Amino acid sequence: MFRSRRAALVRRLWRQRCAAAGPEDGPGALKPAAHALFKKLKDEELELLAQAVESRGACESGCVWAPRGESRGGPKQALPPQVLLCRLYRWPDLRQPHELKHLCYCAGGRGGCGDAAALCCNPHHFSRLAVPETPPPPYSKVSCGPSWPGEPPFPGTQLLEFSYDGGHWRADTSLSRSTPKDGCWCELAYWEHRTRVGRLYAVHEAAVNVFCELPRGSGFCLGQLPAAHRSRAVRRARGKIGRGLLLSREPGGVWAYNRSEHPIFVSSPTLGPPGARGLPVLKVLPGYSAKVFDFERVGGAGGRRLPGEGPCDPHSVRISFAKGWGPCYSRQFITSCPCWLEVLLNRPR
Repeated sequence: MFRSRRAALVRRLWRQRCAAAGPEDGPGALKPAAHALFKKLKDEELELLAQAVESRGACESGCVWAPRGESRGGPKQALPPQVLLCRLYRWPDLRQPHELKHLCYCAGGRGGCGDAAALCCNPHHFSRLAVPETPPPPYSKVSCGPSWPGEPPFPGTQLLEFSYDGGHWRADTSLSRSTPKDGCWCELAYWEHRTRVGRLYAVHEAAVNVFCELPRGSGFCLGQLPAAHRSRAVRRARGKIGRGLLLSREPGGVWAYNRSEHPIFVSSPTLGPPGARGLPVLKVLPGYSAKVFDFERVGGAGGRRLPGEGPCDPHSVRISFAKGWGPCYSRQFITSCPCWLEVLLNRPR
């Protein structure tokens, strides 16, 4: 009975493999190494792995512990367990462990197993690192065109003085960032074009999900925000948010992991080189993560004015869902993007 259960788990796992990137790198080429690794996992870990890959990471799952070292499937096949399973279930073109990053909730990234000879190989406990494309794409710099005519400068980072709450539009004098609260490291503001929707969402945990649809989990649910006066473009963009992103405060900075099925675009004062004109915009593909704010570089990132948008807070991050902005887009400014998030970081006392 136990053999039949284990064999059924292995069959379930093999059915979930990714489509081949090429004949030489197809999942069939990884079959000997994968089955050798499966043999080393306990039944409980096989079940956990099957649940993780079948849900495609929609639900947070536990660590799958494998013996540290290389799984060998032939003279030319030598892959660490986490690289092997990430290639098999997520990224067929993955090559090296340094392309991966442990997600914040993975105990393996914190040495949580207590056994130096074991590591976590759950493929949904990893993201790929987003790096700027080379050569830099046209959208990597915010447009330096003139400001929109007839528009006064906007105070602080807040772009509009009206918010939607309780079925009515009203002037809101509380839009500016609140003073730091105990345990609150940032506040989130959700925008649709130039209008902020809902109130600021205070983040007290080390990580927070921002999403429209998530089978299980908690966080900032954009799907529950009021829907009156929403344009077709906004509704279409909101339909692409899905599982959204995971925002986490980690040693050295703030990271964003794209859990959705569409790209996100990130702008931050610490993403570009010191003294750069304008703020760079980084495209983060699904399944990738980026360090969107670097605590060590914040000292050199002074406040600046963005053309057409007013002053930029050096302690803020802006994230657009599915839509980019810049010279190669019809949207020159993030305020032209249908759905975007402003991350207001509380400065350390």
